[in-house]
Amino acid sequence: MNVKKLALTGGIYFASCFALCTILSMFTVPGFPEFTNALEAIYGFYGYHVSWIGILIGAFWGFIEGFFHFGAFALLYNWLNKK
Repeated sequence: MNVKKLALTGGIYFASCFALCTILSMFTVPGFPEFTNALEAIYGFYGYHVSWIGILIGAFWGFIEGFFHFGAFALLYNWLNKK
């Protein structure tokens, strides 16, 4: 499994999910304000809040999270697959 490709894919996926959830929360779609409240509790210190600029900040932190999580998954998968 290609670690770089999966890490980038995960980063893009998480970034788009964070951005989309923020947008849907701004339009008060049921269920999304609760999720973005949790995001604010975690990333509020880093500048995230439900706003237009929050979409960009959330996408940035989503990319970082997805990149590392999916990259770690790919490394672990490759390591376990060798044995």
